[in-house]
Amino acid sequence: MSRNLKYLNNKRIVYRRLPTTDKPTYENDKYMFYENGTHQCYTLFNSKALINTFKSFKWHLLVLWYLNPKLDQDEFKYLAEFIADKSNNFITFTVHEDLLRKIVYEVSMLDLEQPPKNKMRKVIFKYGNMLTKEEKLKIVGELIGRSKRIHSDDIYQCMLDMYDMGNKITINRLAGLLDCSSRTIQRNMCAELKREKELLNKQL
Repeated sequence: MSRNLKYLNNKRIVYRRLPTTDKPTYENDKYMFYENGTHQCYTLFNSKALINTFKSFKWHLLVLWYLNPKLDQDEFKYLAEFIADKSNNFITFTVHEDLLRKIVYEVSMLDLEQPPKNKMRKVIFKYGNMLTKEEKLKIVGELIGRSKRIHSDDIYQCMLDMYDMGNKITINRLAGLLDCSSRTIQRNMCAELKREKELLNKQL
């Protein structure tokens, strides 16, 4: 079952936003490339994976609160209740009414001037780019693989793109994308990246 995004769209809820002040190193009609990365790209509900932890649920609400500053408390509460309703296919677990009220209150008290913590992206594909999964992964590999040295950020970017496209993340696939050896990938994967790889694959 797909997510019920109709409610969000009808209410004009913003759940995706491209970088606002960060400027791309290179841009064309298909994608934007940020050589040093950007944390300003928010793309909620972009992959098939559903929200499966309280931490993730709270983060999603925080991003929605941040991206929709015109929402009042009641509107935000209704939105949170909609996301928390399992029948709308955003979440895998039940959130107790009292806990939901507490989370909504905590999020709504946070400073909207401070952007929610976000994953860094280097390659951002534009909406309606008409590229296949394989073409996207090839572009990511070519852009990031231009650097002589592979960084952990580059590996993470490829992991996120593979996850967004529903592909299982493996060392060999990452090495193929970045045009390097499997040993190079393993050498540059810290414990945190390895944990993230397992988490992303588990969600798929």
